[in-house]
Amino acid sequence: MDSPQFTAEPSSNGPRSSTSGAERAPRMFDVIIAGCGPTGAMLAAELRLHDVRVLVLEKETEPVSFSRIVGLHVRSVELMAMRGLLDRVLEHGRRRPAGGFFAAIDKPAPKGLDSAHAYLVGIPQPVIVRLLEEHAVRLGAQVQRGGAVAGFEQDDEGVTVELASGEQLRARYLVGCDGGRSTVRKRAGVGFPGEPSRAETLMGEMEVGVPQEEVAAKVTETRETHQRFWLRPFGEGVYSVVVPAAGVSDRAETPTLDDFRQQLRAVAGTDFGVHSPRWLSRFGDATRLAERYRVGRVLLAGDAAHIHPPTGGQGLNLGVQDAFNLGWKLAAQIRGWAPVTLLDTYQAERRPVAEDVLDNTRAQMELHSTEPGPRAVRRLLTELMDFDEVNRHLIEKITAIGIRYDLGAGPDLLGRRLRDIDVRQGRLYDLSHRGRGLLLDRTERLTVGGWSDRVDHIADPTAALDVPCVLLRPDGHVAWIGDDQRDLDDHLSRWFGRPAN
Repeated sequence: MDSPQFTAEPSSNGPRSSTSGAERAPRMFDVIIAGCGPTGAMLAAELRLHDVRVLVLEKETEPVSFSRIVGLHVRSVELMAMRGLLDRVLEHGRRRPAGGFFAAIDKPAPKGLDSAHAYLVGIPQPVIVRLLEEHAVRLGAQVQRGGAVAGFEQDDEGVTVELASGEQLRARYLVGCDGGRSTVRKRAGVGFPGEPSRAETLMGEMEVGVPQEEVAAKVTETRETHQRFWLRPFGEGVYSVVVPAAGVSDRAETPTLDDFRQQLRAVAGTDFGVHSPRWLSRFGDATRLAERYRVGRVLLAGDAAHIHPPTGGQGLNLGVQDAFNLGWKLAAQIRGWAPVTLLDTYQAERRPVAEDVLDNTRAQMELHSTEPGPRAVRRLLTELMDFDEVNRHLIEKITAIGIRYDLGAGPDLLGRRLRDIDVRQGRLYDLSHRGRGLLLDRTERLTVGGWSDRVDHIADPTAALDVPCVLLRPDGHVAWIGDDQRDLDDHLSRWFGRPAN
């Protein structure tokens, strides 16, 4: 890797008067984030851990009102633990087994998954968004609702952002976390190739008018031929309802309860007496990936960079994990200690992960088909998943604990995230709340030296680790394994720039 380069620049978070005094210059921030969904809120919090001045612009004036349940997969649960958020998340969510995700093939979670948090958390999407936004605001991020990005211009020093209201803002970097129809991506001229929707599905929550036993029997019968169909009880007569749509339409057009009744009758032969909907929506199987994640001082994350069908429940998780990877790297660039190529590793690491997610969702959608060929493949894969190795591989893929970034040759642990292990001071993840690097040293003879302002050092010969020492990045991935100080110093420079002294 090239030698480190410092890029420190002065910044201000308040309005500045122009030299003439007649006008005020645009408000200035280090980073402006477009979109305050899970990705944008997570990114804002990660940046604030490093004292980066952040404004999050959310075009909606009020949080979403519907209460769709989403699942935090194992890796996202680990991220919540690493930042001290897991207890709050579990107060509002429900643990579920980490199995049965791939194409909804009903197989149990493999035993002994490599995580202390080997479960899924089902939680209403508005709640997880609120928790992450509150976390970001508590750390000092600013959130401006009703702030829709209309356009921007970037130069060598930063980005001027224009809002739909006509207000102009200024930042050193702009990050588009503004969804699949991202204004930031379009204005940056980034291509979004892929496949348009070929099939559409209705999804909602509503009450039913028939006994639960009757619903369960009909669902079992119908799913023999229609995998994109289910009714799952939430309690008190409320069900999650998913049913294939009649065709493909504008996703911005909300379906009606009559649409659900019609499709339920067409697919299952009954509408189950559905009534009193909580929320109704539709989703397609469009699959697209941004050609680039960065154009100068403009970056993309979450659905702005990739869209895919929700099968396997990976979308929200993929975006939150994008933010976790990007946050410390962008903060390092702004704080002035980033090695010259550090920010480029965001695309190099995360875009291949998104490619893999797009491919596995394509495969899952094929396995939902009612055609004879895909149904035969589904039956064969169902048999193969009885082998632990197959089931484990697919679950690790869906839950993102199988990710290994390409950090060069080395042991298999290099580039992987490290599970939450016991250390002398307690649990490893409890020591990661500040978002810094961490040297876990079982030899008790190494040091982080001039990097102590960026990297913590834990000397613990009792740590539950099979190697002498590991250097962890702020995102929890293993950047180095060994016991030699000179080699460690080289890798500290590679990931954390020049030492302070």
